[in-house]
Amino acid sequence: MLGNVLTRRAALVSLAAFAAGGLSGCNTTPSDGIQPMAASGAGGAISVDTTPLVAYVGNPTAGWVQQSLPGALARVVGSRAPSGLHVRIDTLYLGNGGPGDPDRMRGVATLAGRTIHVLATSTYWPSPTDQALPEQALQGRVQALSVAFAYRLKRKIGG
Repeated sequence: MLGNVLTRRAALVSLAAFAAGGLSGCNTTPSDGIQPMAASGAGGAISVDTTPLVAYVGNPTAGWVQQSLPGALARVVGSRAPSGLHVRIDTLYLGNGGPGDPDRMRGVATLAGRTIHVLATSTYWPSPTDQALPEQALQGRVQALSVAFAYRLKRKIGG
């Protein structure tokens, strides 16, 4: 009986090692994607300032916002920004997960001389792969917040 227990344990350990080896192939370096500080939407230039965010959360989180937010804004708000859009991100909070502690991003957008305060939230649901690939999980959460921010801004603009 003891031999069967050790055999099962050995099988589970080897299966876990095999799965971890397979997942390690997914652990790629994130690509640059979008050039920092500006993107070009259909209506004009979109600029994103993450200087306050660097002081608040540091890098690489602020860098992830700088990479993902201009593209999200260009896709979602691009046609509604005829004279250009400038966005400053002030704070970013990554919660513990679930609707009780959502991720939040707060910033200010300037469009045609109008100042718009934006608070975006995104609900994070933990998954087992987050423990294996924590950096990619955090980057995905920041990207989800960037999209939520873009849609929230679009709604405030009147789109």
